[in-house]
Amino acid sequence: MSRAGRLPSPVSSVKGVHNIKIGSMYQQTFLRENVQIGIVDPSLNAPGSPTFNAALQPYDLTRGGHDYRYHGQTDVKQLALYAQDQITKGNWLFNVGVRGDFYNGLSIQREVEPRTGISYNIKKTGTVLRVSYARTQETPFNENLVLSSQGCLNPIINAIFSTIGPCTPAPFNPGFRNEFHAGLQQGLGSHFVLSGEYIWKYTHDGYDFSVLGATPITFPIEWHNSKIPGFTVSGTLTPIKGLSARITMSSVAARFFNPQIGGIGTTIASPTHFPFRIDHDEKFNQTTHVEYALPFRKSLYYSFNWRHDSGSVAGAVPCYGITDPNSNCTQYSTTIGGQPGIDLSSLTPDEEFQAGLICNGIKATPTSGFTQCLASQLTSKLVNIPAPGTEDDDRSPQRIVPRNLFDMAIGDDNVFHWAKDRYKIGARLTAINVTNTYSLYNFLSTFSGTHYVTPRSLTAEVSFHF
Repeated sequence: MSRAGRLPSPVSSVKGVHNIKIGSMYQQTFLRENVQIGIVDPSLNAPGSPTFNAALQPYDLTRGGHDYRYHGQTDVKQLALYAQDQITKGNWLFNVGVRGDFYNGLSIQREVEPRTGISYNIKKTGTVLRVSYARTQETPFNENLVLSSQGCLNPIINAIFSTIGPCTPAPFNPGFRNEFHAGLQQGLGSHFVLSGEYIWKYTHDGYDFSVLGATPITFPIEWHNSKIPGFTVSGTLTPIKGLSARITMSSVAARFFNPQIGGIGTTIASPTHFPFRIDHDEKFNQTTHVEYALPFRKSLYYSFNWRHDSGSVAGAVPCYGITDPNSNCTQYSTTIGGQPGIDLSSLTPDEEFQAGLICNGIKATPTSGFTQCLASQLTSKLVNIPAPGTEDDDRSPQRIVPRNLFDMAIGDDNVFHWAKDRYKIGARLTAINVTNTYSLYNFLSTFSGTHYVTPRSLTAEVSFHF
């Protein structure tokens, strides 16, 4: 629950080349966290096992226990004051301003944030150049904030995390980000516009989400810093005799750096300050959309869409590596008959099936998997597993296999070609994933789990416009 408002309303003033605005904003979030936890895996806290913890025994649902209920609460108050000026001078456009953020949650921080942007319009060539800089306050996510920052002070939460990793109370301190943009927009003739932008974000105290075991409970965690550079390029063709098109390309590198400095648990077992990539890191993707409307009947059209993805990071896939200091493969590496092997016990048979794992030519099924496999014999058509000894959490992480998806549609917005615009009957036939590509979007993503690409489907629609 949150309450937000502006105090008072922004004040604007336009004088000459200046357009000045001054304002404020206040937001208060009332956090009330109620979490129910129970053990449903009989092997997780089995009596007599090395990891058995007596504190968790009452909450083992496989042995007659009951749910443990955790409650946390706090109020998060945020006040922002800002002033900005947009200055127009000939072909130049300047945006300058400053913002002050006052954060009062489980910690307190004050941040002064300058912002500036400059663009220049070269009218003779149809070119627009632009650069900008912004400093922003980065606050922790509110979802399960109390659980993440104070949970280890609770003996039951601490005991739960002792079965899956270290649990040391680590408070959150809001961070800050320096963000830079540089872009170009170029008109080519009267029907085509090309634009591109490079983005660079450097965050001190970067935030991410972690998950509590195999539950859907997520909570914020804080890393030492993050670097997120990337680019976008797009080209737009406005209609020429019924033909129009648009292509968009982008790349993003989402690099986070150890150590973890806030929140409970640790999800990345890398040495201090070594970088790793999170699961929305992707080297390249592009979407091309082409549409054609018949010149003599513009209501009748055909569209084609092509989407290419090079594959996002899938760090939960086991691999082999024992020498690289920035590799999470060491936790999976073993020896089988004196040869390099991979321990697959961290995955269930169904998860191995979802990852498309194949060991020595035998495919995992939802009910039958592998506990281990020779590193040279573990393959997959859905995820790329780095060759033995080559995995690096920063330079060469496990990734989803690249994919190409094609969609098509044909339709008529005015089937009976009625002259009046008041009433129209339309029809449309859409084909998704025409080639019926079998592929993953992601695998065991912290935030969204495992998702497959939608299989081929046909959809027919009839519409009546009035």
